[in-house]
Formats: sequence, structure tokens, C-alpha cells
Amino acid sequence: MYRLNLRKNLSEKWMEAVRAVLPIVCIVLLLSFSIAPISPSILLCFLMGAVLIIVGMMLFSAGAEISMTPMGERVGVAMTRTKKLGVVVVLSFLLGLIITISEPDLQVLAELVPSVPNMILILSVACGVGVFLVVAVLRMLFSIPLPPLLVGCYIVVFILSFFVPREFLAVAFDSGGVTTGPMTVPFIMAFGVGIAAIRSDRHAADDSFGLVALSSVGPILAVMILGMIYNPDRSPYMPPTIPEIGDSVELWKLFGEGLPRYIQEIAVSLLPIILFFLAAQVIVLRLDRRQLLRIGIGLVYTYVGLVLFLTGVNVGFMPAGNYLGQQIASFDYPIVLVPIAMVMGYFIVRAEPAVYVLNRQVEEITDGAISADAMGIGLSIGVSISLGLAMIRVLTGISILWFLIPGYAIALGISFFVPKIYTAIAFDSGGVASGPMTATFLLPLAQGACTALGGDIVTDAFGVVAMVAMTPLITIQVMGLATKISARREAKKTAETAALPYDALDDNAIIEL
Repeated sequence: MYRLNLRKNLSEKWMEAVRAVLPIVCIVLLLSFSIAPISPSILLCFLMGAVLIIVGMMLFSAGAEISMTPMGERVGVAMTRTKKLGVVVVLSFLLGLIITISEPDLQVLAELVPSVPNMILILSVACGVGVFLVVAVLRMLFSIPLPPLLVGCYIVVFILSFFVPREFLAVAFDSGGVTTGPMTVPFIMAFGVGIAAIRSDRHAADDSFGLVALSSVGPILAVMILGMIYNPDRSPYMPPTIPEIGDSVELWKLFGEGLPRYIQEIAVSLLPIILFFLAAQVIVLRLDRRQLLRIGIGLVYTYVGLVLFLTGVNVGFMPAGNYLGQQIASFDYPIVLVPIAMVMGYFIVRAEPAVYVLNRQVEEITDGAISADAMGIGLSIGVSISLGLAMIRVLTGISILWFLIPGYAIALGISFFVPKIYTAIAFDSGGVASGPMTATFLLPLAQGACTALGGDIVTDAFGVVAMVAMTPLITIQVMGLATKISARREAKKTAETAALPYDALDDNAIIEL
């Protein structure tokens, strides 16, 4: 029975992955055969990368469901049951630190940032996530409302932004987006569900969301503080290597050279989480052999899926994105970059592995009241708008603060008028939408365009991830506001319909009871 269910699950995940990746493949093919010709080498690498991404997404999403989700939930339940605040605080910080160091997206961003050594940036971001995961857990335990807490955090962020060097500003906001990627989101979201399961009040389900939202604030503040105290020698930007291959053997060799690196990277990424879970298993969880075997199989699927996914995006998609950006920005009318990026953004968010985890989690927690399809459309619209704005920045060199301050002001303002659960989901979705596809295709696209236009890579191209993380906050909450208004209208209409027969009666009519 388990094998049958697993086969059916893999079949469903395969179709989901194909539907997610196929649109962006079609867009790139359409561009390459029309207005933005690219070399056969880059095109073949891109198509090979697309195949690896589809297989990787299938295995990752299946593995996350049967391993990362139950691991996170059980650790959250066990930690909360200790009823020792000190234990909860220390373990939450360690968990945030471990899973952030494990996040592949952060490693991708660290390599793209020319001005800071990789390990310094990664450790700073990890400490930021650890501190704010503690804040998020304490918020859940003490039922602190999310909107006022987010307002306070972002007021501090934007005040600090005026004292941070320009080359750190966009990177700081980008780091908040990439931190919540395919490794972090399944575990943290399930961790929140596990903590909420201990509470019996009616707001517990609403409060199970919001951990990703607050965990995204920590890296922004951490990198801003790093920028104010760290004064590095700025290194030159190194664009991705454009592959040149002569035949299919060289194509396979190119991917074969990249594969061992990601095999090692993902092993290092997963190891701390596995060790943390094994320690919890020995001390408090005590799961039976069958449950451990199921989680173990899920971890293997997760591992293989992430290796294939990251190999595909880094070897196949990153050079294609950078080259396409250069080609499109070299047109007589480079403004065409804006609508092209918007179309790409609409579809590319569907290929983010963590988006599937969030959408399914939302549908389950809300008992279908917020469907996975509705979430997907809301995220696609938000990311489409954000990519258009990001490319306007690349073309004009406008400071990112001119977009982020009004955007977050609108998002935080709406949060006081929509149902609590929509606010938490919206701020979670912002972090989730900005995953590896954004970091390895859309960011290189912006960097390529910026190179062709002669702009400043660090100040003008970086910030794409931050923009992608911002707009879903508005679109998802607008969905919540529309749902709230619609529900009120329905209730009013129902009340009027029920009262109508009695209002229409003559004053002298006899009513039989």
C-alpha cells in the first residue's frame, strides 16, 4: 500500500513540476528563436537544466512531504511540551542557525555578492534568523498579534537603511528573501504547526503562520549591521561563465563537473538538520522504526531532488538568464525588458520548490478556504509586478528604497484590516516566493541587463529578490480583503432575504405559527 501511494504521489509531483517549469522553458525558447538569439551551447545547457529541474522538483516536493514536514512538526510539539522557556529559546536559536547555514539559496547569493567573504555573510544571516526565530516562537507562545510586531520591525529596518552603505542596502534586503528557501521553509512551517498544535485556543491555526515572515526580517537587520561595522575592499563582479560545448559528450561533461559540487553542498546542508533531529529522537521523540524508515526515505528523496535541482539551475539556467539579460538590454528600446520580465515572473514563481510546500500547507490549515490554486495566482501576480519594478530600477538606477518604503507601508497598513491568517500567510509567502529560481535565473537576468547598460551591478541589479519578496505581501492581503468584503455582503444579503417575506406582509395579515 505504501509503495502504491508513493508511486501515485510521485506521479502527481511529476505533473506539478512539468506544469511549473514548462511555461518558462517556452518563454525562453520563444525569445531565443525570435528577438533574443542565443548560442546552441547555452540553449542546450538550458534545456538540460530544465530536465534536471523537473526531476529534482518532483523528488524534492515528495521528500519534503514525507520527511521535512513530520520532522518539523514533531520537534515543535516536543520542544513546546517541555514548558521551559529557556529551553525553547536556546533550541529555537540553534535551529534557526543550523537550517540557515544549510540553506542552498544563501550560498548562491553569497557567491554572487562581490564585496563580502562568503562565510562572513552566511554567519551574519544565520545569526539574524536564529534571533528572529526566537522572536517568532515567543510570539506564538504568548499570542502576540503579528501586524504591530511587523510594523515595529520594519520601522527599525527602514531607519537603519539610511545609515547603511549603498553597496550593502540591496544585498541586505535580498538576503531576507533567499534565506527562506527550499531547505528552510518546509521545516520552519511544520515547526510552527507543531508549536500551534499544543495550543487549544481558536487563534492557534492563524498563529501557526508568521514564522517565515519574522525569520526574513532577521537577515535584513544582520546584513545592515554588518555593513555599518564591516568595511571590505570591494571586489569586481564576476559574471557566470558562458558555456561553449561542441557535442553531447561535452554537454554531459559540463553537468558532470558541476554535479559533485552540489552533492557535497547538499550533504553539508542536510547533515546539521539530520543530527538535530536524531538528537531530538534520542532525547524526547522516540519514534518507532516504521516512522523513522519513512522519514529516512523522504530525506533521500529530498537530498537527490535538491542536488538535481541546484545542478540544473546553476549550470543550465544561470548562464542563460545572464546572457538573455544582456541581449534584451542591448535592444534599441531596452524598455521591452520590463514586460518580458513580468511575463517570466508570473510563471517562474510556480517553479519554486518551497511555493508548493506553502500552498499545500495553507490549503490544509484553512480546510480549503484558501485554495492552493488561489495562492498560486496571487503569488504569480505579485511576482510579475515585482519583476517589472525591478527591471525599471535596472534601467533607471533608482534607489531601491523608493520602491520598498511605499510597498511595505501599504502592506503593513492593509494588515490591520484583513483577517489575521491572511497577514501571516502573505508575509510568509513573500519569503517563500524568492527562492532558488529567483536567485539563479532572475537575478542573473538583471545582472546581465545591468552589465549591457553600463550600470552598477551591486546597487542596481541586486534587489530583485527583495522586490519579489515584497509584492506578494500586498496581493495576498488584497485577496484577504476581497474575501472579507465578499463574506460581509453575502451575510447581509442572506439576512435581507430571510427578513423579506415578513417585511412584505400586509399589516393585517395573520401569521400561522
